[in-house]
Order: sequence, then C-alpha cells, then structure tokens
Amino acid sequence: PISLTETDITLVCVSNAVGGTYAGNARWLGVPLAPLLRKAGVRSGVDQVLSVATDGMTISTPVATILERKDALIAVGMNGQPLPVEHGFPARMLVPGLYGYVSATKWVTRLTLTTFARQRAYWTQRGYAAQAPIKTESRIDVPRPLASVKAGQVAVAGVAWAPSRGIAAVEVSVDNGPWHQATLAATD
Repeated sequence: PISLTETDITLVCVSNAVGGTYAGNARWLGVPLAPLLRKAGVRSGVDQVLSVATDGMTISTPVATILERKDALIAVGMNGQPLPVEHGFPARMLVPGLYGYVSATKWVTRLTLTTFARQRAYWTQRGYAAQAPIKTESRIDVPRPLASVKAGQVAVAGVAWAPSRGIAAVEVSVDNGPWHQATLAATD
C-alpha cells in the first residue's frame, strides 16, 4: 500500500520577477507520485505525465523527474490543514525542482502517461519549454524594496532557493561594490 507522506516543497512560478511574490514554501501532505506511477505501470517510451485540472488546464511533467524525486506528490494537505481551495483542493500535483507550469497542477482530475510528441499541454503549445527546472534564485526581503535607509550599516536579509541542488553559500554586493559572504540560517 502507498501511504501519505509530508515534505517541505518550494514552489516557484516561471513568471516570478526578481524580488517577486510568486515563490513560496509549504509543508505538503500527500501520496508519493513515483510509487503511484510505478503501480499504474510506466511503459517503455513514455516520457510525460499529462495532468488535467477541473477547469481543463493541462500540464506536462517529465516522467523521469517524477521517478527521480521521492518528494513528488499528489497533495491533499498544506501546512497541517486540508488543502485550501485556492491551492487546489481536493488534490494537487507537486513535483519539486520544476517551475509550476510543468509540475503543480491544481484541482487535478486525471493523469495520463504519454509522450511529449503525442500530446502537448497548455503552455508547451504556446512555446514554453517542456523541461523546466527551477533556476537558482534569491530575494532580498529586508530592507523592503524601494525603502529609504539611513547611511551606515544596514541589515540585509532574504531567501535563496535551488530546490534540486540546495544553497551552499550566498554573497551580497551593494552598488557594484565588493561581494560579502552572507550568514546562512540553519536548516533542518
């Protein structure tokens, strides 16, 4: 039997601008997707999971990425609560390390094992890449964007993410000055 599991996942929209709000972390509860696909039977030559949402939206996800990631889920909960409607209740697909347009189907109703050559999802029909790993990104949260600060030392804080690789170091430069190593917060 396949049981529910919890994992922390960073979601990022490909449209997230530097300092943007289309990135976030949550603790997700769901069914691991790789064992589910293996149980369904992944045939030779299949390279895509085409997921369909209640509104007809289609998203294409590389099968290889799902099978490599033990933390890919069909999520039913978020941050200790049932999955909120705005985040895809009753079920949502999540594949860490990929931008949302190829990995994060809200209100998912169907998964089809197919090929990229046979079926194209909404965004790939419009010229977006079918393989979309999240790039290393960061955001400065303190001071707030466009804030006025007094001359002298100013605390700078933010977040950096690279879901498939992790973050080993962060450096900060001000006004094209020298780069300074940032202090990283402890992670669990």
